[in-house]
Amino acid sequence: MTARIGVVTFPGTLDDRDTQRAVRVAGAEAVPLWHRDKDLKQVDAVVLPGGFSYGDYLRAGAISRFSPVMEPVIEQAKAGMPVLGICNGFQVLTESHLLPGAMLRNNHLHFICRDQKLRVENADTSWTTDYETGQEISVPLKNIDGRYVADERVLDMLEAEGRVAFRYLDGNPNGSLRDIAGITNEAGNVVGLMPHPEHAVEPLVGTGRTDGLGFFTSILKKLVNA
Repeated sequence: MTARIGVVTFPGTLDDRDTQRAVRVAGAEAVPLWHRDKDLKQVDAVVLPGGFSYGDYLRAGAISRFSPVMEPVIEQAKAGMPVLGICNGFQVLTESHLLPGAMLRNNHLHFICRDQKLRVENADTSWTTDYETGQEISVPLKNIDGRYVADERVLDMLEAEGRVAFRYLDGNPNGSLRDIAGITNEAGNVVGLMPHPEHAVEPLVGTGRTDGLGFFTSILKKLVNA
């Protein structure tokens, strides 16, 4: 029996199908979850994919945070269930206070879409064990509200505790403080990042590389070996 990984769809989600495919490419079972679901269907992990949930009204992720599905997601994440938030999913995680900080409009005020080089800063989370600390990868990036911000106390805490999971290389695309592209919670089961690893799991599409596949093989190995 393989791991069951839930992929949540909110109104306005764009990348749920791509994420489901990435889960299947890694060898796990993708379980669709609707935003009104109050039952997580016995999944072993959850991915909150990218898009513009609820049209990004109020703030990106601010309304999705109150969707019925988020109640069990928050509860289970606090109990240790692995959760990955990609782009809009990262925004939902900060709005849910599962991860600290906030996401603001890019400092140049434009939507950006490009392949983005990242450095893996923490290879010990539930979603990054198939990488090595210091490894450089390239995955697509596409956002307009991708600027990660937090006060100096929180930034210093993230650095000191090794909770910066990914950092931008070769230019900061959105003005994120300290070049932060992704972070993790203290337990390492919740990870959020702005770039899109689900678009880099097959050589035929995306970057033409499979640098993003490690997110999904990492969690599969963790769940199967648990």
